[in-house]
Amino acid sequence: MGGLFPSLFTGVLQMSALAEQVAPRISINPELLNAIVGSVESALTMCGVTVSCVGMSHVPISEVGNLTGMIGVHGDVSGFVNLNMSERFAVRAVEGLLDTQYGKLTSQVVDGAGEITNLVVGGIKSALGGSEWSFSRITVPSVLVGNGYSVSYAKGLEFLCVTFEAEDPEAVVISDRLMQVSISLLRQ
Repeated sequence: MGGLFPSLFTGVLQMSALAEQVAPRISINPELLNAIVGSVESALTMCGVTVSCVGMSHVPISEVGNLTGMIGVHGDVSGFVNLNMSERFAVRAVEGLLDTQYGKLTSQVVDGAGEITNLVVGGIKSALGGSEWSFSRITVPSVLVGNGYSVSYAKGLEFLCVTFEAEDPEAVVISDRLMQVSISLLRQ
């Protein structure tokens, strides 16, 4: 057993060295990242849900949840903000926001997922106000229910996807604890 730990420790050191080499090459816009993280934390605090940022990507990744709230944004930039979450995540967040128990996906939960999308996008709008990424108008939220769709993004967009994990000790599957927020913007 003693032989296992030195090789495991060496693997961790090698991975850490690799991460230090690769991390500076990944270009993440810090202004967009901070706007998303701050807005999500604020909106979900209103829902009684605590989240941690656990990942980010500057290329689209596949959505893990079966509910996606979408809002279009317009102003100095145009684009979309999408919030993707599992049914469990949505039910729990909407129950916290409305202080009502639903226990499963209902029309009220779908409406509530749209409202959470609106809260997050409103926070992002405020955080980016006055910056080169500001937008002055947002659309009414739409909520997609289901899996197996894909969103196509045009070349030249500024794209960022941030993944959050909720504190939910009863969730057995990790995808039930995750929410992804994607923003795609094009300067006018």
